Amino acid sequence: MIEIGQYNTLKIERDTSVGLYLTDGSKDVLLPNKYVPRKFEMGDELAVFVYLDHEERLVATTLKPYITLNDFAYLRVSYINKFGAFVDWGLEKDLFVPFREQARPMEKSKRYLIHMYIDEKTGRLVGSSKLSRFLDNEELSVEVGEEVDLIVSHITDMGINVIINGKHKGLLYKDEVYEELRTGDRVNGFIKAIRPDNKIDVSLQKAGVEGIEPNAEKILEELRDSRGFLRLTDDSHPEDIKSVLKMSKKAFKKAIGSLYKQRLIEIKEDGIYLIKD
Repeated sequence: MIEIGQYNTLKIERDTSVGLYLTDGSKDVLLPNKYVPRKFEMGDELAVFVYLDHEERLVATTLKPYITLNDFAYLRVSYINKFGAFVDWGLEKDLFVPFREQARPMEKSKRYLIHMYIDEKTGRLVGSSKLSRFLDNEELSVEVGEEVDLIVSHITDMGINVIINGKHKGLLYKDEVYEELRTGDRVNGFIKAIRPDNKIDVSLQKAGVEGIEPNAEKILEELRDSRGFLRLTDDSHPEDIKSVLKMSKKAFKKAIGSLYKQRLIEIKEDGIYLIKD
């Protein structure tokens, strides 16, 4: 079955003046001439993205869109008309975002985090910036400590709101983030806590003893790059530690404690020294 809004692997059925017709065995779709590979044979399989053209006909392309069905992406508004906004998703035909699907009125040339789905009434691919209705925290599919994929949805005074595995809403606390994040960024994270109301706290670092290891390795790398010395100690200001190592003072102290116990570093009044083999 050919799936709209998705990548499909289809066989070349026939060659025509307008392009190749590809098939899944039951339905055909046109791959226009401009996307036809230089060399091909009948029966070859091609990986193509399938969507609807300007005349609402199925069409295939070898272009890679910025978003696929049921996913999220940070997209720029190309233009607005009386029906809604049209956003650039990397294909010739822009993705339609009706006014009813806009969390707030969209403006031309601005970017918004968009979810793409199929409108049940029209069968068309449609975008929406009303993200909450596509996310569910009633039935969770994640556990504490699990590594997950995160998309930054929006940033508030309280923290950084994220989409977890494309399914759930979560929160990163600002004081635990030591890198610049912007709406639409994709990062790996870990489930830190699940509250009784099913709200999820996430972290960019793994919790517990295992979480010390990457921080300790980071300090070792910085020491090696700095000729074996860092002007940081237990008494250093948290902002100095954050500036140099992109980690909290708490994580820093745990990491140097681990390195000290392994006799990899020496801690003196003026800073940390790498112990050479």
